Amino acid sequence: MNENNMNTYDIIIIGKGPAGVSAAIYGARANKKVLVIAKDFGWLAKTDMIENYYGFEQPVNAKDLLDTGIRQARRFGVVFEDAEVTGVEKQDEFTVTTTTASYTSKVVVIATGMPRNKARIQNLAAFEGRGVSYCATCDGFFYRGKSIGVVGNGDYAYKEATELLPFTKNITLFTNGRNYEGQTTSPAMFDPNIKTDLRKIKTIDGVDKIEKIIFDDDSITLIDGLFIAEGTASALDLAYTMGIENDGKTITVDKKQATNIPGLFAAGDCTGGVLQVSVAVGEGAAAGISAVEYLGRK
Repeated sequence: MNENNMNTYDIIIIGKGPAGVSAAIYGARANKKVLVIAKDFGWLAKTDMIENYYGFEQPVNAKDLLDTGIRQARRFGVVFEDAEVTGVEKQDEFTVTTTTASYTSKVVVIATGMPRNKARIQNLAAFEGRGVSYCATCDGFFYRGKSIGVVGNGDYAYKEATELLPFTKNITLFTNGRNYEGQTTSPAMFDPNIKTDLRKIKTIDGVDKIEKIIFDDDSITLIDGLFIAEGTASALDLAYTMGIENDGKTITVDKKQATNIPGLFAAGDCTGGVLQVSVAVGEGAAAGISAVEYLGRK
């Protein structure tokens, strides 16, 4: 691996909660070059006090616990990048893309927490697999030359829209009643083939597949496919894009936190099970150790 390339790492970890930082610590203590990428801490940062974590006689503030973990990881040389991950690809190595840069590594650990909520659109579940998709890379090919919509109002949604450009030049980004909040671009800078629609979606409809979007004012737009890209890319979004085995809610891993893709591990809430800090820390440690072992075999 080219050590002169500042964007090249041994291990890249997506997520800086207890699972991600624990994995980073174990990777860095094994003298590996480790990068942690995350936009925020997730749900734990919204928690006040934790009273059931081993070794703390008194309740500990959740944010203080997170900050302490990051300082500990930095002491071992872990690099942190505050950015939104928009995609992960694998060829010979992994390429992790954010809104501002791309990074490469031989190993990736996904520790992004639980998948976000789906878009609140009536009839959405009824058309999943029948015109509603969560992966532009996976399903864009089926909509060549057709009218496609992307639901979302941030960088991830725009990234998904650009992934569809090789297949069609008729793409609309539906913000579902919200302003666009992307950090790296604005509607004025969009590709000319990507339009924006700020109307609030009431429902979607069709016979055998999705055919139209109905808005709150009862106006209608005809559509052939609708891709959901709300918020930031979740663990499940990455799973669908990369072909990672999952149960529709969480990523499937073995006892060593390995997924079905060599070199790709997952830990913490995104793998299901008991959603507790202590469990996340343990799974992160297992993922970090497994990542180091994988690099040793490589």
